[in-house]
Amino acid sequence: MPEPLAPALARVRAELLDRERLVRAVAAGRRRGGSPRWRRADLRWVELRDAWSLQVVTYDERQAYTRNVDAAAAPAAVDALLEEPYGNWHVDTHGRTLQLRVTKRGDAQLHEGPSTAAPPERPEPSRTVPGFGTHDRVKPHLLAPHDPLFAAMGAGADKRRQVDAFLRMLQPVAHRLAGGPLRVADLGCGNAYLSFAAFRLLHADAGRDVELVGVDLRAVARERNAELAGRLGWADQVRFVAGDISTVELQPTPQLVLALHACDTATDAALARAVRWQSPVVIAAPCCHHDLQVQLRAAAPPAPYALLTRHATLRERFADTLTDALRAALLRLAGYRVDVIEFVASRHTPRNVALRAVYTGHAPDPAVAEGYRELCAAWGVRPALEGLLGDAVPVADSSPAGPRG
Repeated sequence: MPEPLAPALARVRAELLDRERLVRAVAAGRRRGGSPRWRRADLRWVELRDAWSLQVVTYDERQAYTRNVDAAAAPAAVDALLEEPYGNWHVDTHGRTLQLRVTKRGDAQLHEGPSTAAPPERPEPSRTVPGFGTHDRVKPHLLAPHDPLFAAMGAGADKRRQVDAFLRMLQPVAHRLAGGPLRVADLGCGNAYLSFAAFRLLHADAGRDVELVGVDLRAVARERNAELAGRLGWADQVRFVAGDISTVELQPTPQLVLALHACDTATDAALARAVRWQSPVVIAAPCCHHDLQVQLRAAAPPAPYALLTRHATLRERFADTLTDALRAALLRLAGYRVDVIEFVASRHTPRNVALRAVYTGHAPDPAVAEGYRELCAAWGVRPALEGLLGDAVPVADSSPAGPRG
């Protein structure tokens, strides 16, 4: 039931200032008729130089800003954030979760439930580096290392780092997923640990419902992932289907499409579905790139670049780069803004490059189309994604390799 906003915010304030109980708090969204100074704010308590500080991380459209506020100044910092017209507050404490949503009428809707987070790890003491002074900035985890999700997945340190890096790549574009429940599809989901993490973060940060569906050819993947969703208490919002990426029907169409380590042309199939759905945000972390490797082996390289593909190892690495460059060009021609990102260090996973695409609807750039055609012609290749998109992009049948069977 709606209730007055002021006392509801007072309850949130008390939770934020409770150093013993607060795990993490997120302010996001905006109230009707208002616009917060920051797109989002994260708060948690950290211990620095043997003293506790409230760490406040604020986000604009481009980057994050971190400041550590000492305990005496924390109430004023919290009051300033509570005065901003945020539409949602999500507060995880040791023992419970408090969610506040501001209605269109300016009232508050409060929901309390069991905590979905664990107490934060105690940071290592700050250290002094000769010549540089004391470093007191602690990089916050977007999901606490002891989050129940990691325990349920049996995730080690490397997997937790991959999750955190992936979520940092998702976070800057999450505000594009507006209106109603957030609909997320993971195409070729496999064990789905990154899509589980995306659900966890979006559900906490957006302050509204998230509906996730994972698609994979293997029934065993569906059964394993469905069992994990049940253990986490997410079975009503997270479901999995056994099916082919190219033919699966999802209604309503997803706002966020993930294709995370889908093998070879399965990534292309996922990208093609997302383009035809005009999904606002698409994130793909490709796996193997056999398709263009085979084509490069069969075609004569253009002069003077024969040495690039003479050796199998170099040909494989070049095929990776060429494949993702051509995929990015096709997405741009389909109306997307595309970033190619190394989202985590290669020592944690060799497949550490991702394509992050945001739909803009802009008309195709003739220069991009021309560059794409010239690159395909020079190397005698035709990417699988081009064939899957067909007339959705203005490059059909442009390469000398001709249509693929």
